[in-house]
Amino acid sequence: MAQANLPGSLPFYVRSRIIRGLAAACLFATGSAVLSEQVHAQGGFALPSNSVARGPSTAETQAAPQGFTPRAAGPTASNTPPSLQTPPQTTANRNALPAGGGAPAGQLSGGGQLPREAGQEHRVYNISPYTGYLTKHDRPHQAIVDWIVRETGTDVWHTEPFGFMSADRDELKVYHTNEMHQVIGGIVERFVAGDKEPQVMNLRLMTVGNPNWRSNAHMLMQHVNVQSPGLQAWLLTKENAALVMNMLRSRTDVREVQAVDLITNNGQTEKLASTRGRNYVLNVKPSPANWPPYEPETGEIQEGFQIEVSPLLSVDGRTLDCVINANIDQVDKFVPVELDLPLPNNQVHRTKIEVPQLVSWRLNERFRWPSDMVLLLSCGVVASPERPQSSVPLFNLSSITGTTAGRADALMFVEFRGRASDNLTTTPLVPQVGSRVSAPNRGRY
Repeated sequence: MAQANLPGSLPFYVRSRIIRGLAAACLFATGSAVLSEQVHAQGGFALPSNSVARGPSTAETQAAPQGFTPRAAGPTASNTPPSLQTPPQTTANRNALPAGGGAPAGQLSGGGQLPREAGQEHRVYNISPYTGYLTKHDRPHQAIVDWIVRETGTDVWHTEPFGFMSADRDELKVYHTNEMHQVIGGIVERFVAGDKEPQVMNLRLMTVGNPNWRSNAHMLMQHVNVQSPGLQAWLLTKENAALVMNMLRSRTDVREVQAVDLITNNGQTEKLASTRGRNYVLNVKPSPANWPPYEPETGEIQEGFQIEVSPLLSVDGRTLDCVINANIDQVDKFVPVELDLPLPNNQVHRTKIEVPQLVSWRLNERFRWPSDMVLLLSCGVVASPERPQSSVPLFNLSSITGTTAGRADALMFVEFRGRASDNLTTTPLVPQVGSRVSAPNRGRY
């Protein structure tokens, strides 16, 4: 820095202050020039994107003396407005609802470890020896999950002790107590070590007009306790089942609705359905053509029966568990209702709508019986799954009166016939499958 030419007459302390002021001015000018060059080189000046609440780097912290914290290059919490500061994460605000009113984020408990207060264990079961045979099935492992839930119930997976179950085509992953693993292992073994070939389940659905058929067949059947109200079940040897069926066929009030062999794999669910639609006048609405002034709006009701069967053999093939889900819906009659509708000329247009009178019956039961015996189910005197049709349409009084002959004792014979390769039958092997919207998830158990 060049020496400043100051008058010699000035006092010493005055000249010292002037020199220090000139030095400070020179330093300020030099710093401003450097900053101007940096801003010009960067095309403008802006705060870094991560400058808010950015703490000191590791190198700065290590280089700083003990007890001294270096100032960050960007603005810190001390000079950042409160609205831009990030609040510390505490238990209170971690579980609080977000500002938008969404769900709580949840709290990480136990250091991310699964609870083991009841001695739970995580085990992986190899189910590929079973699912590998079912290449045409979309989700064959779902049958294993369904049967486990049928055996254990649903509560054990939603209450204490904590546990979970997940499956794919190759593995079944279960986290639960040792006692639960013993039950699950037995179910998985019936799938993995059981027979992989397709099996035959013979179903015969019959209706009897009078339930007095029991008087002659009572001594040939072994009664079985059931849970569904109105349902009766018996076990018969195959010889006694043939005798009972011959006695029924000799009656005039017996109709054989369906006889079919269902081809199913062990544990999978097969469906059998026979439904038909019946139309009726649901409503009357104004006609867009203005003549006739009103037009009927029709509806349709599907009546008939739908049956789902899910059999599961034991490993030795001697015992059969079977879940049977049956639905019978029938229109007993259509009740007419007269309507008086106004016309523009102050007159009345008389018409009618129909209100269906339905008779329905439901069965959802699990049975276990020796595979060499026949299970006979009686639904009681309920809606007939088959509505008889008149051979002469002109004498069909149902079309005139709107009524349906609809009461019968519905019987179902369920017989396990072994491997499909060992059975030669002339009955249809591919049943008519009806599409039905199922209730979400829990209803199937």
